[in-house]
Amino acid sequence: MDHSVLIESFSEFKEFKSIDRATMMSILEDVFKNMLRKKYGTADNLDVIINIDKGDLEVYRRRIIVEDGTVEDENIHIPYSEAIKIEPDFEIGEEVTETVKLESFGRRAVLAARQNLQARIMELEKDSIYKNIKIA
Repeated sequence: MDHSVLIESFSEFKEFKSIDRATMMSILEDVFKNMLRKKYGTADNLDVIINIDKGDLEVYRRRIIVEDGTVEDENIHIPYSEAIKIEPDFEIGEEVTETVKLESFGRRAVLAARQNLQARIMELEKDSIYKNIKIA
């Protein structure tokens, strides 16, 4: 699935609802972090960069280079032999930043992310209605 199509479909929600840009960006980032957490167990070493205007989504994973055979957690460690395939100058102990392809998540994860986004937007809409009624 093309990630720009996914971002485009998410930005449709923004147009139909009165959600400010900063809130929408925060929600999108949180939704993707949840998706990453489900796949990798943690999102602490993952960065999500979203540009709604361009329809861009970039996810980067940072891992520490360790000696071959000493990988304890594949999400936070990368064997030296794999790291030098990315960049031959890497050394043990350095940090490697890799791009995570959205296509690697599969259809179900993307649909779950979309449902999560819909639920979050509905929650915001309910809060907005409640605040308007409370003020009136």
